[in-house]
Amino acid sequence: MSKTSSVYTRVEPELKEQAEQILTKLGIPMANAINLFLNQVVLQKGIPFDVKLPQSVPLDYSALTQEQFDAEI
Repeated sequence: MSKTSSVYTRVEPELKEQAEQILTKLGIPMANAINLFLNQVVLQKGIPFDVKLPQSVPLDYSALTQEQFDAEI
């Protein structure tokens, strides 16, 4: 019986790179980070963090720079 099983997933290259940079600084290989996540899913019997839509907060356009305003539009 195999001691490990493979998980294949597709992620955005930029997201993967950013995560790898952080995990490298922490000294945690990507596979270990994924194992940590999956262990927490089992222990918590669900996603180990809140998954919800952000609260809709009215935007104060008067507090934005012209560049920020243009980006919002």
